[in-house]
Amino acid sequence: MLMQARRGRLEPCPFPKAAPLDMPPVSPFVLATASPGASWAGMHSVLHPRGEDAARIAEIGWVLYVGAGLIFLAASIMLGLAMYGPEKARGMLRRPALIVLAGVAFPVAVLTALLAYALQSAAAKTRGAEAALRIEVAGELWWWRVRYRDETGDLLFETANDIRIPVGVPVEILLTSSNVIHSFWVPSLAGKLDMVPGRTNRLRMLAREPGVFSGLCAEYCGAQHAKMQFDVQALDPEQFRAWLAAQRLPANEAGAELRAGAGVFLRDCAQCHTVRGTAAAGTLGPDLTHVASRPRLAAGALPNNAGALAGWVAGSQHVKPGNLMPAFGHLSGDELRAVTGYLGSLK
Repeated sequence: MLMQARRGRLEPCPFPKAAPLDMPPVSPFVLATASPGASWAGMHSVLHPRGEDAARIAEIGWVLYVGAGLIFLAASIMLGLAMYGPEKARGMLRRPALIVLAGVAFPVAVLTALLAYALQSAAAKTRGAEAALRIEVAGELWWWRVRYRDETGDLLFETANDIRIPVGVPVEILLTSSNVIHSFWVPSLAGKLDMVPGRTNRLRMLAREPGVFSGLCAEYCGAQHAKMQFDVQALDPEQFRAWLAAQRLPANEAGAELRAGAGVFLRDCAQCHTVRGTAAAGTLGPDLTHVASRPRLAAGALPNNAGALAGWVAGSQHVKPGNLMPAFGHLSGDELRAVTGYLGSLK
């Protein structure tokens, strides 16, 4: 449970301690093949899982790959014997009983076993502990709207392209889209799942270690599909609670040195963006209340620093042509520096 009532007010509930993960056994071949080394450091791949469901998916893949490889090897050996082997071996391979056994019975038995294994492993993903946290993610053109809600469904806060979850705690991601079909995928943590307009799909995610994991849209959704990325940060539960509390706060009041930038923002940006604690309440674009705390800008297209932020404000159409944010080339140098400074203070 995320929140609890105490003497008339809501307070954060402690997350349950992370239970030992009930992971499927991994074969020595998988460990030898997929063991992390220097070349694997920092990579985000289905072959290098860091989450419970991603590990199950990787295990299914390796079992199917290894099984197919062994069957191909056996068939190749039998083909070689049939073409170039001694007469006795070729005579054995011509027997009708062997043809029925190897050509009918063996494939049916093996493929049935592999299918049953894959279905059982996939079904195990839905039998985990109940989610302690639910997050809504909506695919936009071309970014990700992220909403955190309490157990009653009330909105706690909204952010963009930045998802943070506690380590060892099951999380349910509610996936929606208001425009076209997107596909939500964090290769290191879970499988991919489509975001279909008019439908809410549910994806379970459980990170087994801290880290920052890259996600992307895996379904072509338009001109800037390739620049539609996001980050999932798995934090220690204490760090996550601190981040959750900080995100719920409104933006700090602009001091004297930031008032000029705040004025430019309210004049030119408030129609589309929200900054909680100010008069800016637009909903078309991302909520920018704590934009400076996010690792990247423009759905992963730019690093989050003053120079990249100024370039995005002044010429977003040069970075992501066709996105819904207009370029603000009319701003003077002083105005651009002022509004960039103000946005950079929103942590």
